Amino acid sequence: MNIRVGFGYDMHRFESDRELWIGGIKIEHTEGLVGHSDADVLIHAICDALLGAANLRDIGHNFPDNDEAYHNIDSKILLKHTKELLQGRGYSIGNIDATICAEQPKLNPHIPQMQKTMSDILNIHLDSISVKATTSEKMGFVGREEGITAYAVALIQKV
Repeated sequence: MNIRVGFGYDMHRFESDRELWIGGIKIEHTEGLVGHSDADVLIHAICDALLGAANLRDIGHNFPDNDEAYHNIDSKILLKHTKELLQGRGYSIGNIDATICAEQPKLNPHIPQMQKTMSDILNIHLDSISVKATTSEKMGFVGREEGITAYAVALIQKV
């Protein structure tokens, strides 16, 4: 059996007049995250973990921020394309474990909907995608409520 593990990390800063998208769902908040796409920090970390596991580099290489095709793109589309890239290399997703780090908004109530949204896109069982939320205890960039970070680990296997 050929199994591989990948790690992903992403961070985006807050800005007013932006919608907040995390895990493929819109979350009501006073600010959103800044990025070339919709800045879905969780999906970006998961894409990087999956791409890294398959040795397909990273999200910036596959979906560059200097390409207008990806300007304001819904990150769910990037996740779907990432799945297709893996399938093209003969990989299937075993499981994903991800953590979002944010002081505000509180994300725990939204986790089941995030998991459902992403499991549907990736066509994996709901139990195969773990999402957790934490804070940074008021320390650093996240603690000062300047933005959000996300971390992800993914297991893939050759079909």
